[in-house]
Amino acid sequence: MWELIFSGFGILFFAFIIALSAIKVIPQWERGVVLTLGKYSATLEPGLNFVIPVIQTMIRVDMRIRTVEVEKQEIMTKDNVPMLVNAVVYFKVKNAKDAVTEIEDYTFAVAQLTQAALRNVVGGNELDEVLSDPDNIAASIQGVVEKDTDDWGVDITGINVQEIELPAEMKRAMAKQAESERERRAMIIKAEGELSASKSLSKAALELSSAPGALHLRTLQTINDIAADPSEKIIILVPSDFAGAVTQLLSGGKDSRK
Repeated sequence: MWELIFSGFGILFFAFIIALSAIKVIPQWERGVVLTLGKYSATLEPGLNFVIPVIQTMIRVDMRIRTVEVEKQEIMTKDNVPMLVNAVVYFKVKNAKDAVTEIEDYTFAVAQLTQAALRNVVGGNELDEVLSDPDNIAASIQGVVEKDTDDWGVDITGINVQEIELPAEMKRAMAKQAESERERRAMIIKAEGELSASKSLSKAALELSSAPGALHLRTLQTINDIAADPSEKIIILVPSDFAGAVTQLLSGGKDSRK
């Protein structure tokens, strides 16, 4: 009798375990791919779900955006300049069924595909293009990667070229070029300033020459500025017509003897 009771409890416990294994709770960020006898049968949405034990199996697929860093690699540009480049790819699963049935490991596959595309795109552009417009390089890489990942049920949300490292010799050459460019611009600005100053001086000279005695007054003002320091001794030779020119200027150009 006790044997029957214990065997009955064993059957109930086993049935409870089987029933419990049939209950599947899927969080909001996952989907459940159900295989019935090894064949795809359904994709379960978030919430409480049930599967048939033994006959059905469920594979969980994370639908959130993932980040994979592509390892740094040496790439030769179109103009034969070696550089070390790495990138970061952002992607997410858009079709759980394809991500399970079409590719073995989509995370590893995306990383390898991005690495190959990075090498091809950077190698097809010159150094200046890579350095001046990395966003365009990243967009080109993304376009190449998306052609294959679309069949895997994976959506590439973004690719960033994270770091570009040039050889030390190239860095020195670029620094020297930048310094030469700064010196060239400084010389141009200085020349433009001198040209503007010469025009102003020429205009001032014309104004001074048109007014009698104005040049002498300007000379007197300059002497006054120079003599600001009382410790300095200055010997000035005044032209013989200096006083007459000043008198004529003050009288408005008329003869002071009238």
